[in-house]
Amino acid sequence: MKSLKKQRRIQVIVVAAVALALSTLLIGYAMRDGINFFRAPSQIMAEPPGPTEVFRIGGLVEEGSLVRGESETIRFSVTDGGASVPVEFTGVLPDLFEENQGMVGTGSYVNGVFQATEILAKHDETYMPSEVVDALKEQGVYKEPES
Repeated sequence: MKSLKKQRRIQVIVVAAVALALSTLLIGYAMRDGINFFRAPSQIMAEPPGPTEVFRIGGLVEEGSLVRGESETIRFSVTDGGASVPVEFTGVLPDLFEENQGMVGTGSYVNGVFQATEILAKHDETYMPSEVVDALKEQGVYKEPES
């Protein structure tokens, strides 16, 4: 009788372990396209990502780099003080988007240009995404906001 209970307990543990492993794999597979890593312009220039990799870039919109063309495509450069990355975006920019302001973009790096699919700008005068602040501090160009 004891060996039957012991055998049943082992079967339940094995089935639970297999179910846990399978569910972990399925969750990882489902999220593979939803995870976007953040990179600063200096990191992109040091180790350029592949053209199929989707990631987020952040920094300051470089002064004098914003070019609005005849079409909906906007070109500008993002900098962290150490390097600049040219960006192309087709669509409508956020209202608070301007030069020398923080931004975060999602997209991919193709032929030396970051092709953005989404652009986010800071939402008030003092806020900047923590990833952008960290990247700017690394390059020594971050200025604390005045209170």
